Amino acid sequence: MADYLSVSALTQYLKRKFDVDPYLGKVFLTGEISNFRLRPNAHQYFSLKDDNAKINAIMFKSSFQKLKFQPETGMKVLVTGRVSLYERTGEYQIYVDRMEPDGVGQLFEAYEQLKRKLADEGLFSRPKRPLPRFPKRIAVVTSPSGAVIRDIITTVRRRFPIAQIVLFPALVQGQEAAQDITRQIKRANQIGSFDTLIIGRGGGSIEDLWPFNEESVARAIAESQLPVISSVGHETDTTIADLVADVRAATPTAAAELAVPVLSDVLAEILKEQNRLYLATSNLVKNRQNQLNRIRQSYVFQQPQRLYEAYLQRLDTASRHLNQVMTTGVTDLEQRLQLVRQRLLAESPTRLTHDDQARVSRDTDFLNRAIQQSLQTKRQRMERAVQSLDQLSPLKIMGRGFTYTTADDEVMTSIKQLHPGTKIDLHFADGLATATVETVKPHEEE
Repeated sequence: MADYLSVSALTQYLKRKFDVDPYLGKVFLTGEISNFRLRPNAHQYFSLKDDNAKINAIMFKSSFQKLKFQPETGMKVLVTGRVSLYERTGEYQIYVDRMEPDGVGQLFEAYEQLKRKLADEGLFSRPKRPLPRFPKRIAVVTSPSGAVIRDIITTVRRRFPIAQIVLFPALVQGQEAAQDITRQIKRANQIGSFDTLIIGRGGGSIEDLWPFNEESVARAIAESQLPVISSVGHETDTTIADLVADVRAATPTAAAELAVPVLSDVLAEILKEQNRLYLATSNLVKNRQNQLNRIRQSYVFQQPQRLYEAYLQRLDTASRHLNQVMTTGVTDLEQRLQLVRQRLLAESPTRLTHDDQARVSRDTDFLNRAIQQSLQTKRQRMERAVQSLDQLSPLKIMGRGFTYTTADDEVMTSIKQLHPGTKIDLHFADGLATATVETVKPHEEE
């Protein structure tokens, strides 16, 4: 027995190896954050991984409070710390002293890319299907051996035991999980006798939850004819399936609570509504009975003649008013008729014709006088114009001894037009004389 070590002794020996190794006292490490859940005012536990390996990490509260950014799952970071062994679990881990971002991890980048793609297609903003209030059959797509189905069955039996739960077993982790989940969602829709569909699994890292971030699962949920409740991971985990589903639940128990009401509450509500309806009906009958009694005691039934007394008085008043209106109307019509008669007499056709004939006679006399006066005025103006023209007549001027000279039928106006020997015609008022120019003597210029 002396050759055998206890687990504690072996673990202590390995831990000492880690602690005294100078290469592990300060390690510079790069990797992708996985399985990170923020714990306010506490130490932070998470994992760092790459394509081939994963290491657990712890960052104490004093170091975490110095960070200037918020770590998130899928974020690629650069960390500095020491590597040691945790004796209780026998796992080695890195104690992180410093951390800074170094880009985004591959899974998280793929998640964001698919999220943007489906958001652009409108899968997240499409109208959400309402959940039936009283479902009869509920389909559940999850692992048959996990705690999810047990929590759902327990909650439904406690709240609404008349609802039937039908399990569609599916892989919820691994390479074939997405295909299996998609197949079971389509199968539940093909059966077509369910009211609600729940898909879910427990918590885990982003790798464990990745089947619910696959595009095939998202499209199967979007194409489902059944309203879908998604319950994947913990409350801090948000998968593509949660965004596409009609309702997201933080836990499987919450999913079951969203799917079914509490039967006792429903029965209590029915009883409450029944009592309310009974009271409302009783009050209505009582009010109608009171109205009937008041009507029976009304004066209309006690003294029926009083019902039409007011109408008789109104009839008499209306009759008097009608007679007064008719009398006034007839008087007005007679006055208007008398005025019309006077106007007709004043505008008699015989009188109008006589006035028109007198007016025509006056206008004729006026027109004749105007014509005569106008003719006399124009005759006098013509005589004065004739006298003026006669004074300006060339013949009148020639009668006083003046002549004008032409040569070849052209009037000579200057001595320069004449030459010795030129034959000219002298025109007198009473005849014509022909002469020959012997000499031409122009006036001397001063």
